[in-house]
Amino acid sequence: MSENPDPSLRSVELSRLATGHYRARNADGAELEFGQGEGLLSPVELMLAAIAGCSSIDVDTATSRSAEPTEFQVGATAHKVTEDGANRMDDINLSFNLAFGDDDGGRKAASMVQRLVELSHDKYCTVSRTVERGTAVSHDVNVNGNRTDGN
Repeated sequence: MSENPDPSLRSVELSRLATGHYRARNADGAELEFGQGEGLLSPVELMLAAIAGCSSIDVDTATSRSAEPTEFQVGATAHKVTEDGANRMDDINLSFNLAFGDDDGGRKAASMVQRLVELSHDKYCTVSRTVERGTAVSHDVNVNGNRTDGN
């Protein structure tokens, strides 16, 4: 992937490894395999992981300044809904389960969690805010050198 001078642009490149098995790679070279099949996260599971991960980073970055957590687990759930033949996810929920030591730093970190989760949801988590907003997804297609634009 080539460098883009637009600092707001985020991108990944996806490569097919086999039927239903893909690799995503970012500009820094980090890779993640996903798809359909044993041992692979599905695209929907990746979306849930991205939402949970985005909020987790917000919470973890701030609380870890006061204390390292002794437990940090975040569950992400949603229900698949089909309307008029089209699929989507509904009722996305994050469940934060955190614990900190019983000392001044741990108590300070614990006291921040609720507010940090709310700030992440309301302001900082780009992923969940994008999903909630319902941002349009466009596409273009190039097959055998013939390009078409969609949406």
